[in-house]
Amino acid sequence: MLLRENYLKKIRGFYNSDLIKILVGIRRCGKSIILEQIRNELRTEYKVDSEHIIFINFEFIEFEELLDYRKLNCYIKDKIKDDKKYYLFLDEVQNVDAFEKVVNSLRATVKNLSIFLTGSNSKMLSDELSTVLSGRYVLFRIYPLSYKEYISLTNRDGYDLNSFWDYANWGGLPNRCEFNNTTDIKNYLHSVYDSIILRDVVRRLNLKDTFLFDLILQYLIETMGREFSSENIINYLKNENKSISNETLYTYVDALCRALIVERVYRYDISGKGVLKTLNKYYATDLGIAQIKNNNAEFKNYIVLENIVYNELKIRDYDVYIGKSKKGEIDFLAKKDGKTNYIQVTYELDGNSDAMEREFGAFNYISDDNPKYVISMDKKDLSRDGIIHLNLIDFLLSDNL
Repeated sequence: MLLRENYLKKIRGFYNSDLIKILVGIRRCGKSIILEQIRNELRTEYKVDSEHIIFINFEFIEFEELLDYRKLNCYIKDKIKDDKKYYLFLDEVQNVDAFEKVVNSLRATVKNLSIFLTGSNSKMLSDELSTVLSGRYVLFRIYPLSYKEYISLTNRDGYDLNSFWDYANWGGLPNRCEFNNTTDIKNYLHSVYDSIILRDVVRRLNLKDTFLFDLILQYLIETMGREFSSENIINYLKNENKSISNETLYTYVDALCRALIVERVYRYDISGKGVLKTLNKYYATDLGIAQIKNNNAEFKNYIVLENIVYNELKIRDYDVYIGKSKKGEIDFLAKKDGKTNYIQVTYELDGNSDAMEREFGAFNYISDDNPKYVISMDKKDLSRDGIIHLNLIDFLLSDNL
């Protein structure tokens, strides 16, 4: 079992907090494993006995009757026998209608209880949940495996290009690493995608047309890294004999974001120092899901690399935007702890003077002294004019940036 230390170190300080700990991520990204690792730490490092750890996975049939929130509340309260600290783990809790009532009630009435939740869908990120819990929780976004985690799990050579492109093509959902041939990997990824659409979109959001979801996601994947245009996608759908209003389109796109399949990235005005809500872009949460939904044979490698860098920055807790300068655009503006980094991503630079001028020249209209990076697959250090060049694999396997 791969220890997800990147997440555990963020959560440890809250083990005994009365704040509700919520772990949110796309299905099968490893949330349940992290809960298991927290429970193991409580037993081994904190010497908590098993009677004071209450675990319920709502995808297990033995807990099916607890999908009734009243029965769930009674079950948990019956488990609490003394004044010692109890640790409650509710895995895939979004399957329980009105689970937030139980959580809020327990938090208000049971003082010796630390609560951990996981969830995979829009309910866990909704304004409704925020209102009900009203600031009494801390949210941890869980992503599929980073490249470094993928290498640790598979014991592969991180600098072997076969390893890198396996990750770039098939993503970081941990269980897909169990399969060695393309057919099995695709079948697994299709099953994950279908479960997301059926459970987290159709059932939860009551949007019935799964074929339309496929078409819209396919368009977002095939135009990844380009500015989103509702007019273009509506015309694309018309060619597929699907008519859709602008309002319905945004409802479906928002549902894909809330199901954590794609992420919307806003532009940031570097001069005005403000977030712009127009002309945003989309990137895939997992490149394996993107792969099975991509039918564009001419899909560019540099877009995949952009997506990998975007996901890595999010895993490292950066707030990430598309940078808008006075004369152009920067691939990513990454902010954390009051610091800003500007990042360009491309496939190869060495021997291509046009690419060199394009990528390094993108920073010409940025006058501040914040660090500027160009990331590519080149092994040769091409840094110049105070702009740092990084090899992509070095970036992914190190703590650079």
